[in-house]
Amino acid sequence: QVQLVESGGGLVQPGGSLRLSCAASGSIFSIKTMGWYRQAPGKQRELVAYITNGGSTNYADSVKGRFTISRGNAKNTVYLQMNSLKPEDTAVYYCTLVTTTPKDYWGQGTQVTVSS
Repeated sequence: QVQLVESGGGLVQPGGSLRLSCAASGSIFSIKTMGWYRQAPGKQRELVAYITNGGSTNYADSVKGRFTISRGNAKNTVYLQMNSLKPEDTAVYYCTLVTTTPKDYWGQGTQVTVSS
């Protein structure tokens, strides 16, 4: 079984920064991508960013230039550096891992609140 554990969420003022971390553990084979989704109250879950096993990245238009996704040296960790945060970035952020099978795994989510 694969488990994803997120950390780093919290309350930040507009314009501030946060760094989310996600560590995957368990029987992990052939990771295709790792990434982040978010879900704001009353809205559908949306893709924020993902990174492929080869290091290619993709971002939602709403976060381009402000967020940066990266992988740890162990390759089973993923980070999301969030700068210039806006109130509309407030959401629960979920880490996801997709294998080449394909099969996808999700974390429990971490709350990010941007408010003055």
